[in-house]
Amino acid sequence: MASQQHSGLRPAEIAKRIVMLTIGAVLMAVALEIFLVPNNVIDGGITGISIILHELTGVPLGLYLFFLNLPFLFLGYKQIGKTFTLSTLYAVSVMSLCTFLFHPIEPLTIMKILAAIFGGVILGVGVGLVIRFGGSMDGTEIVAILINKKTPFSVGEVVMFFNFFILLSAGFVFEWDSAMYSLIAYFIAYKAIDITIEGMDESKAVWIISDAATEIGSAIINRLGRGVTYLAGEGAYTGDSKRVIFCVITRLEEAKLKSIVQEMDPTAFLAIGNIHDVKGGRFKKKDIH
Repeated sequence: MASQQHSGLRPAEIAKRIVMLTIGAVLMAVALEIFLVPNNVIDGGITGISIILHELTGVPLGLYLFFLNLPFLFLGYKQIGKTFTLSTLYAVSVMSLCTFLFHPIEPLTIMKILAAIFGGVILGVGVGLVIRFGGSMDGTEIVAILINKKTPFSVGEVVMFFNFFILLSAGFVFEWDSAMYSLIAYFIAYKAIDITIEGMDESKAVWIISDAATEIGSAIINRLGRGVTYLAGEGAYTGDSKRVIFCVITRLEEAKLKSIVQEMDPTAFLAIGNIHDVKGGRFKKKDIH
């Protein structure tokens, strides 16, 4: 299945994926070698384990990053597919190579709080790009997927369990302030990953139930510049037929949409939820007015 999907990618899409995976992996190496590692600040997962082992043994960080991820790549091939494994192997290889290249460079700061903040942001953006374009930089996520299938724990809970002990160990290997700065870096990286994957222009799904559905739908099309879909609904209590408006907007358009609904029907039911990705559709965006 995965190989068929991969073979169906156009050359331009493959080239874009390779470029973005490369950028993501290079950013990770920058965050590690120029911000985090010189200041004894670690990340979670395999990266955190690699930093700790590098500190204890003196073996180059890149070797740990590459070889510790290999067993998880095998599991990823079995569970998720060939495309995911190849993308991850490429990104991990680039990251590992770049840590060798960047290691002689002096850190940009020796203040741990700045290293945690900027290193966390750069690391999160790098990981987010790799995930967004079909790979992964952390073998513990693959283990978490396998555990999730056989236990009631979610993938996020399993990853958090692993990372708690990994980050805690920074206090024993380095100093306890390093463990606390590592928590800051981890949290910042976690948020940066979300923003990178979802995009800065976050999309929102909107459902509107109103007796003035046609008027509201026309206003959304003409004034907000968004396409709408009318769904057939039925009130469970009254049994009355209802017309439900569905559309997708950006975060910046939310206030305008609310004003349109308030103007057309102050009693309308309005629900707005975050969505991570939107693809397809042929409606061309127009200007808001």
